[in-house]
Amino acid sequence: MLYNKSYSVKIAILTMGTLGDVQPYAVLGQALKQHGHDVSLATAKNFEHLVRAYGINFVPVEADFQEVLNSEEGKKMMKGNPFAIRRNLNTWVYPLITNSLIEFYQLSKESDLILYHVKTLADSFADQFPHKMIRASVLPIVEPTTEFANPAFSGLPIPSFLNRISYTFSNLSIRLLSNPIGKFRTKFNLPKKFKVPAVKNIYGISPGFLPVPNDFPTQSSFTGFWYGMAKEELSKDLLDFIEAGTPPLVLTFGSMPFKSKFDLQDAILQSVEQTGCRFIVIKGWGLEETARLENNPSVKVIGAAPYEKLFPLAKAIIHHGGIGTTSECLRAGKPFLICPILHPIGDQQFWGIQAYKKGVGVKPIPLSKLSRQQFLDSVRELLTNKALYDNAKQLQVVINKENGLETTIAELFN
Repeated sequence: MLYNKSYSVKIAILTMGTLGDVQPYAVLGQALKQHGHDVSLATAKNFEHLVRAYGINFVPVEADFQEVLNSEEGKKMMKGNPFAIRRNLNTWVYPLITNSLIEFYQLSKESDLILYHVKTLADSFADQFPHKMIRASVLPIVEPTTEFANPAFSGLPIPSFLNRISYTFSNLSIRLLSNPIGKFRTKFNLPKKFKVPAVKNIYGISPGFLPVPNDFPTQSSFTGFWYGMAKEELSKDLLDFIEAGTPPLVLTFGSMPFKSKFDLQDAILQSVEQTGCRFIVIKGWGLEETARLENNPSVKVIGAAPYEKLFPLAKAIIHHGGIGTTSECLRAGKPFLICPILHPIGDQQFWGIQAYKKGVGVKPIPLSKLSRQQFLDSVRELLTNKALYDNAKQLQVVINKENGLETTIAELFN
């Protein structure tokens, strides 16, 4: 970039989505501010408390997509109901997209440097100031490579010769959303036709965990995970449980609703009985009535806890496979079992397979396909496979040396 990193730069960070799409960018923003830069993060208004907790400026965007997805109409759209999708595009979804683009564009005009998540659709105005736009990502789903198929479709049996082509679908958003994008560009008297410029790509991904593809352009780099540290401490009752016996397994499936073919709570209790292990279960939308678990002295049920402080005290982790949770397992040096919830569309299976290849994870099985016996067998392997623990500790050393935040900041001003 043209900026001298010794001077304060006005930086805009644009992101949109769920918690996993916001928190890493808030962590990056905090690190940039600590380097003396003026940082503003723009995202949906419901994340104000989260962003401000990192001590950076917050720019609210009137586009709470999480609220949309949680609504009855949103749930119908998520199920692929074509009537619900069509009914809500013009009246609900498109206006949200146009409004968010307006907010993002206005902040970008006032900033010296713009870091943006591809979900923001900021590519739709990158032609206006390509010299200060950097696509910042935590998922490698945009740039084509022959080395692996698009992680967004990790549950589909895509043959390797179609790897590059599989990225075409992720890059169709500009065309498919031409309606709201066109309205946004018209508002600011921008040409209706435009070409997305080639911009620098920085990924908050560990090259020690996922090597940079050899066919990536030189302007693209994996800088290491963007790790922060929450101010929140583990509760006393949780610490008391952990210290009262052997290190427990942690089970968390995030904030997404999920279903399984078997009674997951019964399977957890059966694992406790068969192996003598203990569990910390973080409730999600798929675990509502947990009285059976709470009545077992070997199980502790909690609502939430900072992973960066909890995972180092655990034996191992069972989770859905989001990259944020996966990266915290790697930071803690703990092996894990991924049971993807988003399948076949979604990146969770991709990270599970990568962990399996690196020898730090049990072979992943989507939760929707997992049987009770497979769950029990996978938990037993997770508890007893010594190689998983050795490999996890070795990879932890590699990841710590990468120092993802500092490497990212150096790359931004390179």
